[in-house]
Amino acid sequence: MAALGSAGRLFLFARSSIGLTLRRRSTAAALAQNAPPESQENRKPKTGILMLNMGGPEKLEDVHDFLLRLFMDTDLMKLPVQNKLGPFIAKRRTPKIQEQYSKIGGGSPIKHWTSMQGEGMVKLLDETSPNTAPHKFYIGFRYVNPLTEEAIEEMEKDGVERAVAFTQYPQYSCSTTGSSLNAIYRYYRNRGERPKMRWSVIDRWPTHPLLVECFAEHIRNELLKFPEDKREDVVILFSAHSLPMAVVNRGDPYPQEVGATVQRVMERLGHCNPYRLVWQSRVGPMAWLGPQTDEVIKGLSERGKKNLLLVPIAFTSDHIETLHELDIEYAQVLAEECGVENIRRAESLNGNPLFMKALADLVQSHLRSNESCSRQLTLRCPLCTNPTCGETKAFFANQKLP
Repeated sequence: MAALGSAGRLFLFARSSIGLTLRRRSTAAALAQNAPPESQENRKPKTGILMLNMGGPEKLEDVHDFLLRLFMDTDLMKLPVQNKLGPFIAKRRTPKIQEQYSKIGGGSPIKHWTSMQGEGMVKLLDETSPNTAPHKFYIGFRYVNPLTEEAIEEMEKDGVERAVAFTQYPQYSCSTTGSSLNAIYRYYRNRGERPKMRWSVIDRWPTHPLLVECFAEHIRNELLKFPEDKREDVVILFSAHSLPMAVVNRGDPYPQEVGATVQRVMERLGHCNPYRLVWQSRVGPMAWLGPQTDEVIKGLSERGKKNLLLVPIAFTSDHIETLHELDIEYAQVLAEECGVENIRRAESLNGNPLFMKALADLVQSHLRSNESCSRQLTLRCPLCTNPTCGETKAFFANQKLP
């Protein structure tokens, strides 16, 4: 969702149809302008920010292991004889997914963008929040290196005092943020250890003002690239990863939080153009949250709306679903088939300095709040079927902060 990314699309494929044979240089910012360079390189971090995401394979040869970890994750899917079916699906799906990655440069850029965002974030935090400095960012992916568990080990080894689990999905879903937080809880449970660090979590941020401004800025920039006489007629399609209705109907808050982001962005834009919230990446025969992005493109084109702007509203960094699904499958192949006149895709937030400022502001505000998590995180989905979710929520809610 906020970017399920390629992982989410593949997971949902398996879940919906199990019968279907489915940059990082770690830096610390300067202490003070007169500090010796040597002390800046080897200083002990006081605050560690764990940037959580699903990740994506950097090389084609990483695709199989990425898929294997994904299909063996019981937080995402429950499969019959999962220890056998999961590896089977991963092996069968590997060639097709490798082909897709080969068309976008041979791998996912998500680690590169996350590293750049983390570096910008901690530099700002060291300048604006000296009482919690030094800060260091860590990347915790679910299915590719650096894995969440490895990042936690590094944080413990570094002697971090305050640990912030920072979801990189602005909108919460049990399938994304929920799964990553479960991994942190299980790390300690499986070892029978208590954390040496004081943990807290930023579990959602769908309407943060700087996030909203970033999206609005990218939309404005892209609208200017349409022919002037067509600009006011451009339909903005905010596209987010869909969810099976079975997940939605359990009470997952993701659809409402994505809608909240869209509403704030359009308010910031002064409702300059007509728009819709649409959903991508549906697979299999079961009911999914709609309308689907490809079907909306077709429908609008048939009704004479042939100038479209795609906006990945739940993804902050480019990955397979922006670079392949939106840019190739929809903006190239489908658009040509439908006779679309002009179709563009707003750039993901990627290396936007304002986005790094947003991340730093979120962490600084969170640290000042002295809260372990949001009130929303403590509430399980009304029809939740995963007992670990409740244990994870209690783990973070019961962290003792100074």
